[in-house]
Amino acid sequence: MIQTVNFPKLFPPTQRPLPRRWVNAVCLFGVLLSLVGCRNGSTLEEQGDAVQKIRITYPDIFRDTTRVDVYHGKKIADPYHWLEIGDSPWVQDWLEAQRNLTANYLSYLPQRSALQERLRKLWDHERYEAPVQRGAYYYHLKNDGLQDQAVLYRSRGLYGKLDTVFNPNTAGIGQLHDYSFSPNGRWAAIQHAEAGSDWQQVSVIDLRTGELREDRLDHLKYSNLAWYGNGFFYSRYPAPNAWELRELNEFHQLYYHRLGRQQEEDALIFADRIHPQRNVYGETTADGRYLVISLHEGPDGNAVYFKDAGQEDTDFTPIYSDFAYSFRLVGNQGRQLYFLTNYGAPNGRIMRVDVRYPQPEYWEEIIPQQEDVLADGQLTGGRFITTYLHNAVSEMKLFDLEGKLLREISLEGKGTILKPIVSPESSEAFFTYTSFTQPESIYRLDLRELTVEVYRTPEIDFNSEAYTTRQIWYESYDGQRVPMFIIHRKGIDLDGSNPTLLVGDGSLQHLVLPQFNLSGIHLFPAFLERGGICAVANIRGGGEFGKKWYDSGSGDQKQTAFDDFQAAAEYLIANKYTTAKQLGIYGRSTGGLLVGVSLTQRPELYAAAVPEAGILDMLRYHRFTTGWTWSTDYGTSERPEDFEELLRYSPLHNIKADAYPATLVLTREKDDRAVPVHSYKFVSELQAKQEGDAPILIRVDREGGHDGLLTINDKIEEGADVLAFLWYHLGT
Repeated sequence: MIQTVNFPKLFPPTQRPLPRRWVNAVCLFGVLLSLVGCRNGSTLEEQGDAVQKIRITYPDIFRDTTRVDVYHGKKIADPYHWLEIGDSPWVQDWLEAQRNLTANYLSYLPQRSALQERLRKLWDHERYEAPVQRGAYYYHLKNDGLQDQAVLYRSRGLYGKLDTVFNPNTAGIGQLHDYSFSPNGRWAAIQHAEAGSDWQQVSVIDLRTGELREDRLDHLKYSNLAWYGNGFFYSRYPAPNAWELRELNEFHQLYYHRLGRQQEEDALIFADRIHPQRNVYGETTADGRYLVISLHEGPDGNAVYFKDAGQEDTDFTPIYSDFAYSFRLVGNQGRQLYFLTNYGAPNGRIMRVDVRYPQPEYWEEIIPQQEDVLADGQLTGGRFITTYLHNAVSEMKLFDLEGKLLREISLEGKGTILKPIVSPESSEAFFTYTSFTQPESIYRLDLRELTVEVYRTPEIDFNSEAYTTRQIWYESYDGQRVPMFIIHRKGIDLDGSNPTLLVGDGSLQHLVLPQFNLSGIHLFPAFLERGGICAVANIRGGGEFGKKWYDSGSGDQKQTAFDDFQAAAEYLIANKYTTAKQLGIYGRSTGGLLVGVSLTQRPELYAAAVPEAGILDMLRYHRFTTGWTWSTDYGTSERPEDFEELLRYSPLHNIKADAYPATLVLTREKDDRAVPVHSYKFVSELQAKQEGDAPILIRVDREGGHDGLLTINDKIEEGADVLAFLWYHLGT
């Protein structure tokens, strides 16, 4: 039970939290000036060693010492609770002061302009996604290089001339998230959003003309679009009262939209009125015969039901109605449904379910569990296309309908196969392959001949051959061996003098696999080119090694994941890759939590930290939007046994007076998943308790959401800011 003690009026006139002040800097020539006025006709690049003398003073931030929450008899101060009121004038004052502080500091960092130019070149190359075949056409998503969003094209034949179908950059629809093509190739439903929000809208493209139909759906969040007949199934929450970050999203529901009708006329297909914190997702089988729904309470485990897609008034039949294991539809052959599941198989297997006898005692195992994790599976053309993770590296295997292995496909290097694109009844499939040093190449898989060929390879100004990737295994604090990828220029001297960037996650079964643009802002390629070392630790709590690996780093074992990450840092130092003065850490979302925990538990171990869109207030995270979906991993402060564990590692609640590493927190005002108040509170407390000289800064973008910024220019600027910050504070 949580109660609030002595919460006064928010801000009496005499207690405005943010008098607006410019940040001060101390320049080498001994004159105390504001950062804005510190230029004196020169830049820090021209001032040379003068940059080493920069000191900053932080804005005065109102601490509400009367705000105290009581958790199970224990009082916990929440002095920055007022920052949760995001649209208040006091929070806007706070944001303005913090933006001034950060912008002025970053403007003086050496190499920032050069990094912007380099990142622009890294982005400036043609990028394709794997094509989708519908009817007589192949549909291609292509970005010329510096376009904000890829344009939809189509061609007759795989190598035919590309004709423009739809350009989201000029359509006035905001940020496009996904396309879903109707089986007959007549329509494409698209999900899009304003300002990067998780709240989605749906529009429908007439693929013959490229024009948008009048169909328009609102208030989708976390939804598939599953075509059936002349329409599709989709998921949504009830409409929010307003765009409000603090409002919980509950009672997820499944609807069917028939083209040409208003959303108010859509048929409600499934709603759970008893359990508000369950999400529902609908899929249709490739032959359009069955509707399969899965219910989720979190990332680990789901219930699964089915029904005849055309029978609106019939009930769903359960296949599995508990939440202990996960089930993912792979495909069907007539009445036989196939699922990838970890039921009785922590590493995953494929099971066959006859819709006439869906009870577990009648299930048939088709592809047994193997030593490697079964990460993905699809059924098409009478073949199972499966992707396994061997020590976090992708391998593809093809099986027939009875589970006989037909072929293993291994590609060069340590890389990742992204989800294959298949078309119903097609004899070919496409998939994308990438690694830490290799951009995404597209491959064509012939399902008749069981052959693989390169379809498209990008031309990019990056010398992949100059770098090497190796995987080592180090020992964590409890003796468990944990893998880590280490990427660097060939022939580099391992003398302990190398700036190093360490990345991880360790939550919600997230996979941190080899990808060229792992961060979304090209941190790794640009960092490597300047002589740095990049490292990725596949710590417990992730999904790289199956359910047991995840379980051992979640719940009351969560500290294990953080220990694994800190042990990785110690390994890099002990083995002469770097030193604590040259080691930086980066993570986004749940990886931001990892970074927040690491810098508060072991501040002496790192020189710089960048938590992006982090979950940092672990006592209140479940009270915002859909934060409750993470509770199966973390627990919640409402349960006494979870509260004590969360309090032990919650980054916000473990900041004490100490010397912390240089910290640049990244967030966005419109992030309605890991809401920005996590970052606001964390930075305020860290600035107040910083006893060292390193800066504590926050970069708050006005646009963009949890999945990133909206424009290429924004991504370039953010990437350059992060790289310049890291490069400067890692002793170079």
